[in-house]
Amino acid sequence: MFWDGKNVLITGGAGFLGSSLVRTLEEHGLPRESMRIPRSRDLDLRRWENCVAAVDGIDVVIHLAAKVGGIGCNMANPGSLFYDNAVMGIQLMEAARQAGVGKFVAIGTICAYPKFTPVPFREENLWEGYPEETNAPYGLAKKMLLVQAQAYRQQYGFNAIYLLPVNLYGPGDNFDPASSHVIPALIKKFVEAVESGAKSVEVWGTGAASREFLYVDDAAEGIALAAERYDKPDPVNLGAGFEITIRDLATLIADITGFTGEIVWDTTKPDGQPRRCLDVSRAEREFGFRARTKFEDGLKETVEWYKRAGREGRT
Repeated sequence: MFWDGKNVLITGGAGFLGSSLVRTLEEHGLPRESMRIPRSRDLDLRRWENCVAAVDGIDVVIHLAAKVGGIGCNMANPGSLFYDNAVMGIQLMEAARQAGVGKFVAIGTICAYPKFTPVPFREENLWEGYPEETNAPYGLAKKMLLVQAQAYRQQYGFNAIYLLPVNLYGPGDNFDPASSHVIPALIKKFVEAVESGAKSVEVWGTGAASREFLYVDDAAEGIALAAERYDKPDPVNLGAGFEITIRDLATLIADITGFTGEIVWDTTKPDGQPRRCLDVSRAEREFGFRARTKFEDGLKETVEWYKRAGREGRT
């Protein structure tokens, strides 16, 4: 019943996670015509007047829009990643507050956690150190939305919540090597190596770092449940509750794609944060979310999607 009669703004709703969230919200009973999904090319949220226009007549805001990328992108664009993400979120939340929006769902990032966070990451660890240097500007920009959400709740009674999804993957991901994250980057490398008959694939780092991954449809379900059921100031992790080293991940993707050559590790490139694995108990306790997709099954779906995209004109 939560969605009945509500108009919902979904920034980034045409993107990777947003497209999945739109489908999920329809399954939860929100009609497509009740969703406002602006495209960045049509509505630049770095401009105040566009944020005001975006929230006009809106009951719930789900702010997914972000400028994101992998380690290489973060190292090359720290200033724009900080500015764009900070100014979009801060202005949009203020515009929503001024417009009397009933609920604001801010989507943060796992990059907000300190570099050496104890594993598993618990929400109370967020302020116990500085983020990993290669993605700190992006992570801190998104982290400011948590500060804003809590401050606005305290001063104005504004119902803003903050979610921390771990690294996402799945069909429809960004496979552009200039800005993609590790799973799509590896899938692209291994699929193309198989197609070209290459004998080796080069991968950044030592392979020792670990990551946790959440299938995109599971993340969308978690966001929908939080929007419906969660109304507290405390941040909430969204994840699957496991970790895998990059070395094991590369081996697994090589097996799924049928690559039998050599994996060469470029140890001159950074690993990024040493480990990432979330404590996901708060999400299950507060709004009943638990990831459902088995990791290998999700990887196979993503590889098959990419192969089909290749036949249709791969980017």
